[in-house]
This record gives sequence, structure tokens and C-alpha cells, in this order.
Amino acid sequence: MTIASLCLSGAVVCIVAAGCGLANENRVEAELESLAQSTNVTPTPVSSVVIPKATEEPTAEPAVDPDAGLTAFEKDIRFLEEEEIPIPEKEIDFEDLKENTNKDIYAWIYVPGTQVDYPVLRHPTDNSYYLNYNIDGTKGYPGCIYTEDYNSMDFTDFNTVLYGHNMRNGTAFGSLHKFEDADFFEENPYVYVYTEERLLVYEIFRAYEFSNIHLLLGYDMNSEWGISKYLEDVQEVRGMVCNKRDELFPDADNHVITLSTCVSNNGNKRYLVQGVLLNEMASEEAGHGME
Repeated sequence: MTIASLCLSGAVVCIVAAGCGLANENRVEAELESLAQSTNVTPTPVSSVVIPKATEEPTAEPAVDPDAGLTAFEKDIRFLEEEEIPIPEKEIDFEDLKENTNKDIYAWIYVPGTQVDYPVLRHPTDNSYYLNYNIDGTKGYPGCIYTEDYNSMDFTDFNTVLYGHNMRNGTAFGSLHKFEDADFFEENPYVYVYTEERLLVYEIFRAYEFSNIHLLLGYDMNSEWGISKYLEDVQEVRGMVCNKRDELFPDADNHVITLSTCVSNNGNKRYLVQGVLLNEMASEEAGHGME
């Protein structure tokens, strides 16, 4: 076989491999889209649940708790109703997802206005596993939305960081770059996270480019000093693609979610969309914290 023939054969192999990779990527993305579609339902308003009302006549008995008898999830729905925050028409069957899709699924993230409508995974031993592997175990893009073991899995850390690839077609976390547009930022303020027991709603306070520092290792997020230093650095960020709601800027007592993805053609930067948990704010006003 001539050198020219060998080169031609090698080129064919590369083309076939690339084609197979793209076909697998398309198949995985179709599976994820199907999963997202399967979660779309019309929820039953919590306001339809009959709860005994306290008598209007003076009585020695304590007033009836309006949340009595409600699950944590139903309390979250009631909070959204009271605050007139849109309630996603979604229902997540985590038992089915773990059994029939992937046992490492532990949450679901939904960002209205984007393509972000995905399960969240965490590998038990390899923090970078889902950077390189898909939900069905195949290697390659688009990977999964995932967290690392530096975070707990109940979203009670000061800053819970979720990672996803910046896919050119907008899948994974590629569509987060829509928040670079000021109008889109203003019109799409919420991030929803479903867990097996809760529906957490975050309001976005920042969308911007930041350094590629590992946030959970580069800052001490377990100390008040480390959190303060981190928040100072965030406040100093400026730029054309930095959109913000200063009135929502958190402090060390809040819970923050960070959605992290790459910046095209700049490996030294990451694009971050960050929200502050609203459920806890209502709880604090009522005199108690997250349950």
C-alpha cells in the first residue's frame, strides 16, 4: 500500500470516527430532550388543598398553621403561589430516573427561556466523570450537568456549583450565554431546582465572565472571611456581558447557585449565571430557616 493510500485510509477513519461521535451526540441529546418532555405536566395548585381555618372568635387554642399537613414540596409550591412566581409545569419521578436512566441522578434543573431542562448528576468517586461521559455511560459530548463532592447534595452550602459544556447548538449549558443580553436577563430571572423533597427557586443576581479559578477550591467557602473575599471579587466584575441585580446581591447567610460553563475561544474565563435562593428568604422572614 502506498503512502498516499495510507493517508487516505487514515482520513477516512477520522471522518467515520467524527461521524460516529456526532451521531452519538445527537442520540444522547435526543434522549435528554425526551426526558425533559416526560417531566412536563400540569401541577395541582397547593391552594386547592383544603386546610382548616382558624376560628374568628376569641379562643384559647393556638391559630392553625396554614402550612400544617403540607409536605416540604407543597410548602415550596405555596410559597411560589403567594409570591406570584411562575410555577413550572413539571413533575419529576426521581425513582424512575434512578432506576431506568442513571442511578447518579439526584436533582433536576430548569431555567426558563433556555434549553436548560436536565437532570443533575454526581458520580460517587470521580468528580470529572460527567464532564466526559454521557447519561447513558457513553464517552463524549454533550456530557451531563453535574456537581462535585465539594458540595453537599441538598443545596444547603453557601455556593452550590453546577457544571455543563458550552455546546455550540445551545444544549447542555450552551444556552446560558443568552444571559449576556440585558433584555433576556431582565425577562428571565428564575432558576428552578427540583430535588426528591423540594422545589427550590433562585432569582438570578449575576450573569458574567469570571476567571477559570475553581470556585470551591480557590476560595474558602466554609468561612465567613473566604465568602466575603469571594463576594468582593464578584462585585468588582465589570464588562459588556456582565448583567446584574444589585438589590439581590447575597451575603454569607444566603444560599447561592452557580451555573458554570466555558467561554468560547478563551480558556482562561468561565461564564457564570448565579442566583440566590428565594425560599429561604421567606422562611427567614417567618422566623425559621430551611428545613
